[in-house]
Amino acid sequence: MGEVTNMSWMLVPLFMVTACMYAMVGFGGGSTYIAILAAWGVPYIQIPQISLICNVLVVAGGCIHLFSLGYGDIRRLLPFLLTSIPMAYLGGRIFISKELFMLVLGSVLLTAGFRLLVSQTCKVRRYVSARNIWMWGLPLGALLGLISGMVGIGGGIFLSPLLYFLRWDDAKGISAAASLFILTNSISGLAGQIMKSGVTVSFGDLLPLMMAVVVGGQLGSFFAARKFTAMCVQRCTGILIVIVAARILLKTVSI
Repeated sequence: MGEVTNMSWMLVPLFMVTACMYAMVGFGGGSTYIAILAAWGVPYIQIPQISLICNVLVVAGGCIHLFSLGYGDIRRLLPFLLTSIPMAYLGGRIFISKELFMLVLGSVLLTAGFRLLVSQTCKVRRYVSARNIWMWGLPLGALLGLISGMVGIGGGIFLSPLLYFLRWDDAKGISAAASLFILTNSISGLAGQIMKSGVTVSFGDLLPLMMAVVVGGQLGSFFAARKFTAMCVQRCTGILIVIVAARILLKTVSI
């Protein structure tokens, strides 16, 4: 566990900036935390738990800010949550080889990110009917939860482009939905990871990073809820997804 302690203060500014940027669009930053920790040589067994804990801290603030201002609808997200939560736990307990998966993942995210960058902002509310919410939400929630639990992220980076394509809500409503989805899946996935590997990092090791993401996440949530237009939030989402996808693909082809 000492590997994190020796470098955690060096990672504080990186984690704070990451949390702020991702919180602006309703994400927790899990994919970037994973990349940073891997680049710093943190043991792989510790990375998912650190990432998921930071996710929980960031998106909890996002949920409070966005839902308190009237964005998001928990009832409409319920079909996704009912299946994603148990599947995230199951995914957290599964060991997988990631080479082919990461290649497919990067390609899908790259396409989704560019789609958000070139499309008009989603202004149509309630485009998906109540019946179709359950038809789409149950199977997709299960799939996204399983994938999220496997790789140690919250899944918002998968859910957000999907909700844009379905014209689920406006940009800030989708950010609120992504925050809640990430929060529940991160908690469930973390439980699965702990059941699989035990607790791999101590509270003392994590404390500097936890403080960094709480501050960064609160700043990002404040700016997202009060200072940015819906189009700005959508464009930021697209940029972040393209960056993550490019990083995944470059890392995969270099293996």
